[in-house]
Amino acid sequence: MPGEGGMSLPIIQEGGDKQPIRPSKMGWKRAIVLGTIQLLIIAHVIQWLIMGTTISPVEPSEGMETVRDGVITAGFIFFVLALLSTLILGRWFCGWGCHVVMLQDACGWLMRKSGVRPKPFRSRLLMIAPLLLGLYMFVYPLFYRFAWLPLMGADSNWPGWSIELTTTNFWKSFPGLLLAIPFLLVCGFLTVYFLGNKGYCTYACPYGGFFAPIDEFAPGRIVVNDSCEHCGHCTAVCTSNVRVHEEVRDYGMVVDPGCMKCMDCVSVCPNDALSFGFARPAAVKKARVDKPSQSRKWDLNWTEEVVLAIAAILVFFSVYQAYHLQPFLFASGTTACIIFLFWKTWELVKEPNVRLNRWQLKISGRILGSGWVVGLVSLLLLFLVIDTGMANNSYRIARAYDGRVLIDERVVFSNSPVIPQQAMLDDIDRAITWYKRASVVGEGGWALVPTMQQEIDHRLAWLEACRGRLDESMAYLENSMRRGPTEAAIAGVARLHRAAARTGTARQWYRDNLEEDPSMSGVRNEYIMWLQEIGATTEAIEVARTGIDIAGNENDRLLFMRRLSILLAERALPGDVEEAIALTRSTIEMDPDNPSAYRALAMAEAMDKDYSDAIATLRAAVERWPEDPALHEDLANMLREAGESLMEIDHHMQEAERLRQQMRP
Repeated sequence: MPGEGGMSLPIIQEGGDKQPIRPSKMGWKRAIVLGTIQLLIIAHVIQWLIMGTTISPVEPSEGMETVRDGVITAGFIFFVLALLSTLILGRWFCGWGCHVVMLQDACGWLMRKSGVRPKPFRSRLLMIAPLLLGLYMFVYPLFYRFAWLPLMGADSNWPGWSIELTTTNFWKSFPGLLLAIPFLLVCGFLTVYFLGNKGYCTYACPYGGFFAPIDEFAPGRIVVNDSCEHCGHCTAVCTSNVRVHEEVRDYGMVVDPGCMKCMDCVSVCPNDALSFGFARPAAVKKARVDKPSQSRKWDLNWTEEVVLAIAAILVFFSVYQAYHLQPFLFASGTTACIIFLFWKTWELVKEPNVRLNRWQLKISGRILGSGWVVGLVSLLLLFLVIDTGMANNSYRIARAYDGRVLIDERVVFSNSPVIPQQAMLDDIDRAITWYKRASVVGEGGWALVPTMQQEIDHRLAWLEACRGRLDESMAYLENSMRRGPTEAAIAGVARLHRAAARTGTARQWYRDNLEEDPSMSGVRNEYIMWLQEIGATTEAIEVARTGIDIAGNENDRLLFMRRLSILLAERALPGDVEEAIALTRSTIEMDPDNPSAYRALAMAEAMDKDYSDAIATLRAAVERWPEDPALHEDLANMLREAGESLMEIDHHMQEAERLRQQMRP
């Protein structure tokens, strides 16, 4: 943006008349590039909304799915390419391709237009935060899976590599639109106002945690020639808080990894002394003067650095995923702003004079009204962080104990449930205790916001059911229903009625809720399976047919077509088997990559004892999925029923056993 500047400083002039700083020619060009990127992102979303499928988000955070589950996405490929290009060109992507940088630049520009020039906050330890956040996002999942779990004697359960460059659920990894406004406020205005230009990049961006150290090894640099007169114009316009005039004087180039190659410094140089070029990487570059400048001044002493670093860790894990509302990037920006306010409040205690940009907070030992406001806000934030941390970490502890409760639902909700062993009962009790602490204040917990309460009620209901306390379980589900009916709660109530042998009540409950909201595919599917289990096949067929008729998407339609085909084959009235075969073939046309559909088709084809079609279907499936032991076993059994060659039967049985042996840990 034209005329953008990063800090106030006197113009250093070694000779000649002082010249005014000319407007940057690169600001508007960079604004066009960043704006175009936003338009492309919007076009990407619109294309997905219209067509239903699109390229997976071209967003570095998508790389988390790659390191967690081995799924190579478009976002992961993009992030790798950005890192590799940084190794050559330096940290260019942040300045020319990041929408958060565009947000910060826009906020900084508006502030300067209003006469506000935010002062950079300078901390040595907190500048490491982006790298630690990046390692937590992209390295810790690998360490946990491949180092920690094997060390603990657990299976890593690595699913292997896969590629998903398209998606039908574009928004699944992004927060809801309601978080957009607070994100703009915190990660835009507040980080710039409190921490200075590019404050989010300096203290909160996990991607910058990788870009900055890689920049140290890049040959791409802002370099200087002999025309430099050390006027300081370059430093005055730098929005990355780089002391450009000192670095080019001492090193002949910019070595600060915070440099984002915005090119404003190059654009405003009155002597055209600066340019982008290639030089020795900063990691091995030696100063060309005996004593390079040590002008960077830090706002914190080492004791304050350590205390605030520890506080930052505690604050981050208090607000991250708090109430299911704080995604990772939002939490990092929130943490940076809170830590700044804590530090500013500490300054109010120890310093005689304190300012916050244009506001005088304390003068000659007397705290002014604005200072009291900052102090009270900090105390309120401290209370909220402590309370949120207690609720958030109680939830995490509860989830950990809950994850150790491994009981089959069919056992829990059967008419003759089995009480778990004492060790598992202890885990259940601990999980219940911690879930209650994570509950909303009105429910006896610490949480101030009820956004997690329905999920907590569902988990408490499940744990009470595991203990055999069905009445307590029902009470939690009824409490959840009062907050708003969900499929999980409706299905849970039905299971409890079934477990208590209230068959008529369970059936009526399913009917009433499906009549009120026929689109609940999960409830309908469970109802169908239960009707099949109790032998009410005809009723199950009716419910499945209704599901097909009202299905709102292809996945639901496919699900109920499969259910109906199995039910028809099971009932086997005149015409049922033919319809089951036709339905199964239709599901294969809709989803040809499902081996279970081929098995179902073969079973239906074999019902009239003419095994030729069934054998042909299974042979085609085995040829397509040779590593599926169930298909080999089914084919062997079908060949045995048809009286085929014993040699081929033995071959497929041996192959099924070999494949199962390979699958065992």
